[in-house]
Amino acid sequence: MAAAKPLKPVPLLRAGEATAFPRFPPRLQPRRIRAGVIRVSTPSTCGGGPDELPAALLPNARRRRHGGGFSLGVDLGSTRTGIAVGRGITLPRPLTVLKLRGQRLELMLLDIAQKQEADELIVGLPVSADGSETAQSNKVRSVVGRLAVQAADRGLRVYLQDEHGTSIDALEFMISSGVKRSARDVKSDAYSAMMILERYFSSSGQGAKIVLPRQSELHVKLLAQSRKDAEI
Repeated sequence: MAAAKPLKPVPLLRAGEATAFPRFPPRLQPRRIRAGVIRVSTPSTCGGGPDELPAALLPNARRRRHGGGFSLGVDLGSTRTGIAVGRGITLPRPLTVLKLRGQRLELMLLDIAQKQEADELIVGLPVSADGSETAQSNKVRSVVGRLAVQAADRGLRVYLQDEHGTSIDALEFMISSGVKRSARDVKSDAYSAMMILERYFSSSGQGAKIVLPRQSELHVKLLAQSRKDAEI
């Protein structure tokens, strides 16, 4: 299969140790956004008029100079979910592969995020080469919508990141890094999550779309915790 084409910036929606590998070249060109706010639209008005979110809800990759914790990369699959962690200073590292589904998976993701001192989850969104969404995109959105509610209750932010081509990137990286053929299938999901994070960091978070629960009380709780984290 051919390598993924460079991605274009997309609008935002509502709804240990790092291995010192060389950095990948940026996949996206940053677009100019007014300082202090981030553009968002609600799930029910996708493509409608944008709202503005406080700077505290910016993804870590957008506010790296102003602090922010680690980021947890998530590659959701039908039977396996890959996890990676990073902070954007060096290449993210693959963490583990979970064979869970439903609420058990969602709770485990949040537990891992907190254990890794991550204050945000970057979840890969499957899309076609032309950027259009697929049936799998809807399944991921459904999981992420539920995840965002529980994450906000813990003060964690959730973002969607275009993951097109990251599986190919992961395979090429494993081969070039000397990962044995027998281990590639077992580790591939975690490496795909690593590539999702690398794309997110190398684009300075320009392609990340925040996912917010509809409950206003969770918005307040999430905002308060995000502001607290930014001050630490």
